Amino acid sequence: MKKFEITSKVEKENPWATFYSNVPIGTEEMQTFENIDHTANAPLAAQLFYLPFVKKVKIGRSEIHVERFDILEWSEVNEEVAQQIQDYLNDGGVVIKSEDNNKVPISVYAESTPNPKAMKFVANKPLVDQTYEFKSVQHTHNAPLAEKLFEFDYVEEVFFDSNYISIQSNQDWNLHFTHLREFIKDYLESGNPIIDGPVDEKYIVSLRHQKELSDIEKEIVDVLDNYVRPAVAADGGNIAFDTYDKKDKTLSLILQGACSGCPSSTYTLKMGIENMMKQMLPGKVKEVVAING
Repeated sequence: MKKFEITSKVEKENPWATFYSNVPIGTEEMQTFENIDHTANAPLAAQLFYLPFVKKVKIGRSEIHVERFDILEWSEVNEEVAQQIQDYLNDGGVVIKSEDNNKVPISVYAESTPNPKAMKFVANKPLVDQTYEFKSVQHTHNAPLAEKLFEFDYVEEVFFDSNYISIQSNQDWNLHFTHLREFIKDYLESGNPIIDGPVDEKYIVSLRHQKELSDIEKEIVDVLDNYVRPAVAADGGNIAFDTYDKKDKTLSLILQGACSGCPSSTYTLKMGIENMMKQMLPGKVKEVVAING
């Protein structure tokens, strides 16, 4: 395979730079990409949009035109960008994907949560019929999407529920959420499975603490299911029943997804859930305590 060589042409004060390839890379018709949302079939354009100064990308047969924001001059970065494009192509990177008629269009949007470490990725279709929580790649047997997500070194925890995925990161989300959203969207559109076999019950939230409940415990679970879970699910988390001590009337709850490790979880428990339990189950709950899932 012929080696790619990329050269650049920039003009002072011109927001556009042109990068030329010695080997054809695109189609005869110029393709324009306004932002990263339009790059599902254009991985090279997507890579360029990860650069914070890139505003627009056009790809032709043997050239790439890139428009910059007015935060720097092309003379400062054009050589580095040319090298990045050249390395990408010589490493076998795809410029334009072939159209896949089997793909089903899916939208995925990212939402911040009260937990600064967690981001919620919401799809316009059901994803799972159980709630799953994975805290490391070692736990992801028969959960291929979770396994793939752990390949990103900044991913710490993965939580699946109905139509969303809550992910905790050990790095600044501003650096990664766009890339991860596109990865999830592409994975789902390609028809890849989320769960493709039996998963250990301890990673299935709805089964993890399933047991014979007393009448009071059933009342507590009913309040959680009808009043608490819908509210915290909106923030990418889950709060599940763990134990109830009838003697001292202490209720222990498990925090999962975005709720796990959230700085505001103590306030939510004490001012929200504990007060609710005392009002709806008078004399039955004295204190609510948290256990991170």
